[in-house]
Order: sequence, then structure tokens, then C-alpha cells
Amino acid sequence: MADEEMTTAPLFAIAVAAELAGMHPQTLRQYDRIGLVSPGRTAGKSRRYSMRDIVQLREVARLGAEGISLEGIRRILELENEVAALRGRVRELESALADELIRRPGRRVFAAAEDGGVIPLRTGSRASRRTEVVLWRPGGPVD
Repeated sequence: MADEEMTTAPLFAIAVAAELAGMHPQTLRQYDRIGLVSPGRTAGKSRRYSMRDIVQLREVARLGAEGISLEGIRRILELENEVAALRGRVRELESALADELIRRPGRRVFAAAEDGGVIPLRTGSRASRRTEVVLWRPGGPVD
């Protein structure tokens, strides 16, 4: 089982989750009702909390102790979840790019010429740069 599956697997009944989070079971029910931390459900509709849910419940308690409202906490958790999803997507794209580079070694790279044309370059080489100093004045060329 992958790490992600282990942390999101619904394992704990509400009494155990409340104990692990240091909260009363009724608090967990309230958080579920308002959509703050929504656990998985069994076929019989019983709540089952994952380790990820327990971590979020502890975060809710910490943020609440700092004086943040439940709506503020909900927004913070929403943004943290979005960041985690985006980081996962970046890892996927980096992996796909690395795979593509491995499958196609020696592919050519191109640069733009001064006249707008294309200059083919070998991988690892650079286009030559002009190093002259050009004097520019408003209103036209310098004589």
C-alpha cells in the first residue's frame, strides 16, 4: 500500500478518532456537518476517520486555540489541500518530463536568430551572443 493510500484509508471509528485528536465525539460530528473535516463512511453510514483526518482535526484545534474562526480554519484547510494537490501534480509533471528527456536523448534545441530565423543547436551548446555596444538616441540612428 502506498503512503498516500495509508494516510487516507478510513480506519478509525469516531470514538477512537476523537481520542486521537483530543476532542469530544460531538465536536467531530459538528465539524463533519459544517464540512470542516469530512470522514469516509462505511456501507452502514458510520463515520471512519483516516490518519490524514486526525492530522486535520489536530490542526483545527491548534488554529482554534489561536483564535481563528471556524470559517477561517475551513479556508486554511481548503488552501492547504489545494497546495498539496498542486505539489503532487508538479511531481507528476517533473517525472513525465524526466521520462521524456530519457526517451529522447540528443534532441535538438533551437534559438532565435537576429533576423527572426531559427538556429538549430545541439543539446548542451549555447547560441553565440553579440557583444558590441550600441548607442541609441531618441529620434533616430546616431551618425
